[in-house]
Amino acid sequence: MKSNLPPLTTRLIQVTCAIVWCLVAAGPVFGFAAIKPIFTAEHIYESKCDVSTTSSSEVKCVQQDLSLNLLFTVACMVTNISALPVGSILDSYGPQITGIIGSFLLALGALSMKFAHAISFFDGYLTGYTLLALAGPFVFISCFQLANCFPKNSGLVLALLTGAFDSSSALFLFYRLYYTEVSPLPISKFFTLYLVVPAFIFLCQVFIMPHDSYKTVGTLAKIAETGIDETGRPLDEDLLYSNDRDQDLDSTEYYQPTISETTSLLMRRASGPTSRRESTVSRASYCSTKSRYEQEADTKLIKTSGGVFGVLHGYSIKEQLNSGWFILMTLFTTIQMLRINYFVATVKSQELYLYNGNEELATTINHFFDLALPLGGLFSIPFIGLILDNLTTLTVLYILTGLSLFIGVAGLMSWLPATYAGIIALVVYRPFYYTAVSDFCAKVFGYDNFGTVYGTIIAFSGVCNILQQVMDKATHEYFNMNPNPVNTILVILTAVFGITLIGYVKSQEAHIRRKNLEMEAQDATNRQIPV
Repeated sequence: MKSNLPPLTTRLIQVTCAIVWCLVAAGPVFGFAAIKPIFTAEHIYESKCDVSTTSSSEVKCVQQDLSLNLLFTVACMVTNISALPVGSILDSYGPQITGIIGSFLLALGALSMKFAHAISFFDGYLTGYTLLALAGPFVFISCFQLANCFPKNSGLVLALLTGAFDSSSALFLFYRLYYTEVSPLPISKFFTLYLVVPAFIFLCQVFIMPHDSYKTVGTLAKIAETGIDETGRPLDEDLLYSNDRDQDLDSTEYYQPTISETTSLLMRRASGPTSRRESTVSRASYCSTKSRYEQEADTKLIKTSGGVFGVLHGYSIKEQLNSGWFILMTLFTTIQMLRINYFVATVKSQELYLYNGNEELATTINHFFDLALPLGGLFSIPFIGLILDNLTTLTVLYILTGLSLFIGVAGLMSWLPATYAGIIALVVYRPFYYTAVSDFCAKVFGYDNFGTVYGTIIAFSGVCNILQQVMDKATHEYFNMNPNPVNTILVILTAVFGITLIGYVKSQEAHIRRKNLEMEAQDATNRQIPV
């Protein structure tokens, strides 16, 4: 059957435009460590200071430093919390409206930053930076559906979009390089130029991008989870039977299902197991309702995940949210997000203390981190896929916990090799951790409630990011700028929640294997031999 997809050129232009705006609008607020020196050079929040007290050659006082760091704290909260409502807007109104909303929020954020110095009745910088953070999920999440305009290369398109998001923090890095090496371009002028970005997104949404999604978010999760495209065929051509290969060679186009057909495919799981025993049995028996491609993919995933795949598929959202799987992953995710964002906001002040006030060395480390952060996401993409596709979920959790503990311990040391090794590990760990959480949700909870479960985890973690400001204030006022007490607490919590999660998953795997053996034995006993 012929596809009803747009022409190849149109789809290429759509994906290219999305990658371009993700590079400059999806997450530039995470480049805070790069733009913070410009804020201080432009005397932002310096009016909060008593000029007779100084804390460093850049930041004039504790109040200024806390106010600047609050920009990033609030931005992190808003970015993560908004993921849940943005998904609902996308499902209700489509990617075009979602993207247009994002472009308006981005424009308002840029205008607020542009005129912030002249605004007296509200904090223009906090409002502007928050709006930039809020716009990110709108313009980024609205792009997900583009992965399905190239059915057999949906993984590649998703990787490109994710890589663009991870690299968007480089925007402020380039701004800082221009500011320090070429000309001190004021913040108001930079954000005047930046207004080109929301205008570009708006025009793309109106004249180039599709009005309706190529596919729902739930189906995207299914593709990522099973490796089966929307036609029911495997993305891995090695799974094709010989007769399918012959048929595939005769056609280069794929049938694009209607929304009702896609919904019907997804609802097959929703009407599945309703009890814990049925859920365990279903992973061995529900394949009878699927195509042979889906059967092979599910069997492979059950094996490669270590038995975790499908453990809560078919459960109600209430049962899933009350499970130990959800609670422990949420706690672990919250601590990881808090640690990462706290370091991003305070990297220079931390190194300044660890290296006895060496301003030049702290600045060098800060600049290294600014460059490594966007590059880490790009370089780690292929390795993340290999790890998640070939290692069990339990092994992935071991890697996450071990790597996180290494980063935490390295951050406590005033030894340059450890500092740089910790930074390199952090910038690789950041995209790996986010991707691993979504992979965990897809395998454990399934794609019927994927958006709600994953969105709730990220939203809750975002709310808890307010603790970042509490930790920052404690470091300034109670620990005399020593970051080690806070970092030590975070390392301990990482160990506690990580080991608890690993122990829980390990026990559940053993329980699942035992139940399967018991049911196989029972079935063998009940089976009657015909006479």
